[in-house]
Amino acid sequence: MNKKIPSLVGAGIGLALFLAIALLPALLYGGYAGLLLAGGIVGTPVEPTFLVRALIVFGMVLGVTAVGSLFAVMGAAAGAAVGAITSVASKRPVAQEQAGR
Repeated sequence: MNKKIPSLVGAGIGLALFLAIALLPALLYGGYAGLLLAGGIVGTPVEPTFLVRALIVFGMVLGVTAVGSLFAVMGAAAGAAVGAITSVASKRPVAQEQAGR
């Protein structure tokens, strides 16, 4: 059995959960972080210039990338753990196999 399959399945499930649960909050909080960054760079009454909009979009992309990678890595870790547990449970000790024959 290939040992990568449970990790890949877990990463896929983690990304699906990210799309269902965390995409909009990641965009929201990333945009807010970008707005705070833009306010720190250009001053607090933020005018809608190209630089400010670019910083907000940068924050949104960074938030989505960070949270998406977190969900993928945690899903892969959970998948690897489930794969390890099920492979240990499916293996019988050699003494039991020989006694059963």
